Formats: sequence, C-alpha cells, structure tokens
Amino acid sequence: MFDSVLVANRGEIARRVLRTLHGLGIRSMAIYTEADRDAPHVREADAAELVSSYLSIDEIMVVAARCDAVHPGYGFLSENPAFARACEEMGVVFIGPSADAIELMGDKVRAKAAAEVAGVPVVPTYTPETAEYPVLVKAAAGGGGRGMRVVERPEDLADAMAAASREAAAGFGDDRVFLERFLPRARHIEVQVIGDTHGTVISLGERECTLQRRHQKVIEESPSPVVDAALREVFGREAVALAQAAGYVGAGTVEFIADADDPSQHFFLEMNARLQVEHPVTELVTGLDLVELQLRVAAGEPLDVQVEMTGHAIEARVNAEDLRFFPSAGPVLLARYPSGVRVDAAVETGSVVGTDYDSMIAKVIAHGPDRRTALARLDRALSNTAILGLETNVGFLRSLLARDDVRAGEMDTGLIGRLDPPEPPLTDEEAAAAWASAQLRRAGDDPWQRVDGWRLGGARAPSYWTLSVNGGAPISIEHNLKGSDPLRLCSGPWVAVDGWTWRVSEPSAEDLHHVAGDGELRAPMPGSVLLTPRAVGDEVKAGEPVVVLESMKMELSLTAPSDGTVTELKVKVGDKVGRDEIVAVVA
Repeated sequence: MFDSVLVANRGEIARRVLRTLHGLGIRSMAIYTEADRDAPHVREADAAELVSSYLSIDEIMVVAARCDAVHPGYGFLSENPAFARACEEMGVVFIGPSADAIELMGDKVRAKAAAEVAGVPVVPTYTPETAEYPVLVKAAAGGGGRGMRVVERPEDLADAMAAASREAAAGFGDDRVFLERFLPRARHIEVQVIGDTHGTVISLGERECTLQRRHQKVIEESPSPVVDAALREVFGREAVALAQAAGYVGAGTVEFIADADDPSQHFFLEMNARLQVEHPVTELVTGLDLVELQLRVAAGEPLDVQVEMTGHAIEARVNAEDLRFFPSAGPVLLARYPSGVRVDAAVETGSVVGTDYDSMIAKVIAHGPDRRTALARLDRALSNTAILGLETNVGFLRSLLARDDVRAGEMDTGLIGRLDPPEPPLTDEEAAAAWASAQLRRAGDDPWQRVDGWRLGGARAPSYWTLSVNGGAPISIEHNLKGSDPLRLCSGPWVAVDGWTWRVSEPSAEDLHHVAGDGELRAPMPGSVLLTPRAVGDEVKAGEPVVVLESMKMELSLTAPSDGTVTELKVKVGDKVGRDEIVAVVA
C-alpha cells in the first residue's frame, strides 16, 4: 500500500477520498486554488499546496512528485490521458485506468466501436443526412451532460450542433460532436465495475440513474427497481466484457440506455473511466469501500472481494439552483445536514459557492432493507437538510420523491422535463410571516426592545411588515405571533422549513417604486458572458439570442422579448454578471 497520496481534486469528492486515506493511515496531500484557500478539503488533508488551477498538470505534478500516488477523483483531470501519462513518466502511480484505456473510453465514437467488437449492443448513430428525429447531438469527449442537445426538427440541427460543439470545446478541449438515436422513453442504467492488474474484472451491480434533468443525474439508486437477477447477470456480463476488452484497471462505470417499458432492450451508452458521483449507493448495498479498492488495485493487489447486494440505497444530489434549475451562488450562511444517513458535502457554514464549478454541493444517501424504507429515510433526511444563503433544490427533491410514479419505480429520463415547478409547502405570505417571527423573537424578552406589538397594558397589538419573498413584489402582512409557528431555521434573509428555503427581505424605497423597463434582458442566474451575438443598433426578431451566459456547466441564451432594436448592451464577453442584472435592452 502507498505511504502518501495526492488528492488532485476539490469539494466533496476530495473529502471523500481523504476519509478513506485517513482510515488506512496513508498520508494525504491536497491542492487548492486561491478561491479555495479555506475550503474543508484543505483543512482535512495532512498537507496542501496552492495551484493556479485544478487543470494545471504542470503545477500539480510538482506536488505529485512528493507522493507515491495521485487520486484524481472525478471531473477535472480524472479522465485526462495526458495527466495519467505525466504521472507514469514521473513514476507516480495514477489511481485509475491506463492513459490508453482513458483515451479509448473517453472518445465516445471509439468506445462504441469497442463495445460492438465486445458483443455489447450499441445505440445507432447517424449523419445529418440520415438522422431520424428526435435525434441527440452528443460531444465525442467528456461527460456530465455537457455538449448534448435533443433536436426535434431538421431545421434546428445546425444551431444545436454549433452550440454543443462550443460547449464541448469549452468543457473538454475537444469540439467534436456526433448524432445518436434518441429514445424519448428511456431508462438510464449503469454497472459499476472494477479491474485489477492481474486481468480480473468484476461487476458490483447496477445503479438506476433515470431521474435526470438536462442529461445530469438528480436521483440515483441501487439496485434498479426494474432489474431482476437474470437481467442483472446480463448487464454485468456485458459491462465486464467491455472492460476486459479495454484492458481496464481500476473503478469504472459502463452506462446503458434501456427501453423504459422493457429494460431487457438496452444499448451501451458510454463508459466513465473513473469513480462516479453516485458510487455511495453501490458502497451501501455491497458494504465495500470503492476508494479503498481503487487504492489496492493501483498498488498491484489482486481483487479478493465477494459481491453481495443487501437492501436498497438511494442518493439525492443537492444542487445550488432554483426551481427553474438556474444556478445559484453566494456565501453559505448556515449549512445543516441530517443525521442517521450518509452525507458527502462540499460546503459548510461559511463556505462560498461560486459559478466556476458544478452546481452540486452535497449528496444525501439513505439505505434501508427495501426500496420503500430507503425512500422514506431519504425524504426524512432531506426535510432536515438546510443550506441558507443561496437557493438549492432540496424542496424539489422532496416533491420528486413524493410522486406516485417515482415511488412505484415507473420512470423515464424525460420525466423531470415534463413536470411543472412544484408548489412549496408555504405561500409567500406564510414564508414572510415565518421570517418576521424570527425577527421578533430575536428581540429577546426585554419588552422595551421588542417590536411585536407588546404593550404594558391590554392585548398585544399586531405588527405590520412590507416584505419581498425571493425577489418578488412587495407583500404587506399583519403579524401577531399567535398560533403554531412553522419556522425551522432562519439566518439573515433566509428561512428554511422542511427542506424548503425562501429569501425574505424588507424592500428599499427604490425597490418599491422600481418597475422593470420594457425590453430589459435580465440575467436569471449569476455567471459569465460567453457570447454577445448582437451589437447595439442591430435589429432582432423575438426569440433571437442577444447575450449568451454560462454558469455551473450550463449555457443559457437571453433572447429578444419582441421584435426591435438592441438599444443597450451593458456587457461584453468574459464579464461576470449577477442574478437579475440588466445585460441588454431591446426597444
């Protein structure tokens, strides 16, 4: 086993790897950027070094030279063959597959060809001339949903390919895209595999990852509710065959897309040559530590594990985003996580969530003897999760888990996209009243300092407030502190109730009188200006893009609200913008 390991990553996966290293008594090194100087993973490592970027191979290798091995986590350099080769040339063990295997599996076109040779069914591909609609535009490199577009009509194909190519180039340094059959009603089922240096590859069972939005997973579970023992053996056999054909060493995931009504009809989608975000559900049902297995096979030890799946595990990704799935950012005023379940978190009270990285900030994972129990435990855990200071999807996750079709396991990858935004358990007026209650109680017991209508004689008078909830129109409420109070947590302008959060504030005089001008284009999320396809003086049609933003791996076009002329363009490429900031005006 290794004496020292560099964790070349950040956030919750860095903390996750550090946990296993500490458990094995292995000295840990971490890297961090200036923005992450106070991040939890820096504090938890035995030592840490400053780098300019988590993508800077040269700088990271200077730190790696002082260690026996490097664990890349996921994202960043984890599937970069140049990084794996740099480690090999320096004599530092890369905890993952070989550079050749990464190149093969990272190129989706070559990976599909390899799968065909291995006898694994693959999704049909098209040319622009032969495409059958709807069709999926897909980046040849990378993953995580970037560089993917569903196209319904031939006339939209060129723009979709250009956007996917641009996104892929920015995310992976490779602008190649290809066209693939799109299954409108599909399930996403993947198999966890691990291989050693002695030629052994084993399957650790499947995971159901069907609940997605914008091709990014939201809820993951193991085992799949629609895979029986016979079909599990088929999935496992195909995944192992592909991994063996690639000479695969380490942990990896073979992903399949399956017919929603008959999962025995399935196709190879791609292979992720690294640990997956959702690996905890496999760990909980198998009792295995996948990071420890990664370390042991990288150290040359033969695999010696018995795989037995027990119970059911479900993971929910907690993301910094609003109910429209637009990214959110800002300082974390308070982070409270549940007990009794597994939590892998990237942020804590005092952390700052920016727009440069993925929106996922935590994972909550529950295990039970059966799926029903695991679902109930996860829902209860989410009700006791609160991250105040920015918007999160915790409330949405609870609404999703409460659906009858989800509880029955009747899902497809398009389900979330068909849903209307859920209704929070409190109205804006009730949320404002809950926040007002917190302010009143903060005054303490001194009657002369209280503003709740207390008076020396007679009944308590009500208090009157004008408040704005989530940036909406001002609300006038009368509050008298009578009856039950739904308040669970409050910090600054934020209140949290049963996993849902609201941002409540007292609007200024300017806010009360401000009326948005016609034709104003406001940023619905914080981020960076990626493109400005129109200039001041240009005539535009309704729906044509004027400014394109990028935030947390998401690209969004702000389009003209009506036919007109661009009279103001307040930003340029590379500018940072805040939520609700005016970026352009069309008149």
